[in-house]
Amino acid sequence: MKDLTSAEEEIMQILWEIEKGFVKDVREKMPEPRPAYNTVSTIIRILEKKGFVDHEAIGKSHLYFPVVPKEKYTKHALGHLIERYFDGSYKSLVSFFMKNEKLSPDELEELAQKIEQSKREES
Repeated sequence: MKDLTSAEEEIMQILWEIEKGFVKDVREKMPEPRPAYNTVSTIIRILEKKGFVDHEAIGKSHLYFPVVPKEKYTKHALGHLIERYFDGSYKSLVSFFMKNEKLSPDELEELAQKIEQSKREES
């Protein structure tokens, strides 16, 4: 799966939220100052070429929708982050958050349970 730029991710977050939308719908959800209509349209077409988005033609307009589920991209992006910054070690990631985010014992227990559940699901 290809990585997305921050602008592409921003648009994908909006499409995942609204599920379907025209360029104007996506643009309206963006924070001020909003990029130009043509900029948003170009980024959506790039996302389409990358296989993240598809469209349904409605007259002269296109109704865009995501074809890559958010969970699938999140898993990819997190894996990429762990490879780049934590040498592929989930343990290093958790250790980082323990040191820098001051996780409570309850939060650590919840995290451990989620890791165990994830391992069982992968088996």
